[in-house]
Amino acid sequence: MANSDLRTDLLIDGKWVRSDSGKTVAVENPATEETITEVAFATRAETRRALEAAAKAMPAWRKALPYERAKVLKKTADLMRERADRIARTMTMEQGKPLAEAKGEVLHSADTFEWFAEEGKRAYGQVIPHGQPGRRHLTVKHPVGVVGAISPWNFPITLQSRKIAPALAAGCTIVSRPATQTPLCLIQVFECLVDAGLPAGVANLVIGPGREMAQEFLENPICRKISFTGSTEVGKELMRGAADQVKRLSLELGGHAPFIVFPDADPEAGAKVAVMGKFRNNGQVCISPSRFFVHEKVRKNFTEAAVEFTKALKQGNGLDAGVEVGPMFEGKALEQTSRLVADATGKGARLLTGGKRSNQFAKGYFFEPTVLDGITPNCCLLTEEPFAPIMPVLGFDQIDQVIEQANATKYGLAAYVFTNDLSTAFRMGDGLEAGIIGINDPVPATPQCPFGGMKESGLGRELAHEGLDAYLETKYLAIRINE
Repeated sequence: MANSDLRTDLLIDGKWVRSDSGKTVAVENPATEETITEVAFATRAETRRALEAAAKAMPAWRKALPYERAKVLKKTADLMRERADRIARTMTMEQGKPLAEAKGEVLHSADTFEWFAEEGKRAYGQVIPHGQPGRRHLTVKHPVGVVGAISPWNFPITLQSRKIAPALAAGCTIVSRPATQTPLCLIQVFECLVDAGLPAGVANLVIGPGREMAQEFLENPICRKISFTGSTEVGKELMRGAADQVKRLSLELGGHAPFIVFPDADPEAGAKVAVMGKFRNNGQVCISPSRFFVHEKVRKNFTEAAVEFTKALKQGNGLDAGVEVGPMFEGKALEQTSRLVADATGKGARLLTGGKRSNQFAKGYFFEPTVLDGITPNCCLLTEEPFAPIMPVLGFDQIDQVIEQANATKYGLAAYVFTNDLSTAFRMGDGLEAGIIGINDPVPATPQCPFGGMKESGLGRELAHEGLDAYLETKYLAIRINE
């Protein structure tokens, strides 16, 4: 695929356009540090126009039958599957993840569009029993309105699909703002939406400075809801800004997931699952396991197996065959990872493998997958969201002790448990403060199940029927009749 084949425009009111100023921003390949292409770079003015286009398209889209909206979403899913190889290659070029992971993301996102195509037909209200003669009580569902959707770079299609698909299924219109570093593959998803017959203005795509565009979403009364995936710090800023208009928010924020291994399970099998979950997308995943609590009875065997599995991972350009770990996203991520490793080893942690920028590659943001043991409680790894390919191993003896340690964080997005004991699984499910708990499952996300966190990891849920409800208001109809 030649770079000249890549569309680099904004989509506003059904038209592919350049920015008003003609300004562009470079998109870099993190494996080569080379510029792939440059995309149109918008301002608040284009964002405002996109919101106005969405508002203009809203009445007709809201009145469209759910079955009509479903046809567009289902066709979008079909086109994404047909074009999956091309879209995945684009994603790997701009984001760095291995091609197999990128294609998996495209197909998972296509499933999200298809699932919400069907779920949109099930936005049920209620008939509520009346308490007096001559009265009837009903509830009906109403789309919340124009939505502003903001997402980061680590899953550039998945995280927008979780917003676009339910919003459109509910009868809302939307303005999407992807990360400026990874817009190309989402542009290709918007091409699928257009080719699927989506009416002009129903979904708009603007690329530009995050803070400016967020301010337009916050201050413009056209925008009735903001759906944001990103850091807890930015989520808090959006909460403050949304107060002035009591604007609805969905927030999927940071995480610091524990991975807990019990002695009843095979420690080598647990290590394999742990390595798979940890180094997927280089640990740059909000639900990535980041603190590994291993029972002392199996800690030695688990750690040795984890080190061997980690050493065996093939690192390289995500476009190359057999690569399992690509580059990190950008140079700042390398610096942050190096800082976390230096902090941990400086406070007594033992480096078992990895720990530095890879010297195999002349260019690219490659960091060796890393395993640490002997972690002390004051390490930054245990308090900051690491977003890095680092596996810190800690020990425990008692189930109550590990629940307390696992919950000792402001985050509550995901947690993982490796056990063959059903009673242990349920005790952990009851005790862990996390919105998503994977029991022997390092990749729990699926369109039909809710995704979201507790505590400072966010508000609301994406996916599942809760993900559709996030874009609907409940109206209560009180009716007097003659009897």
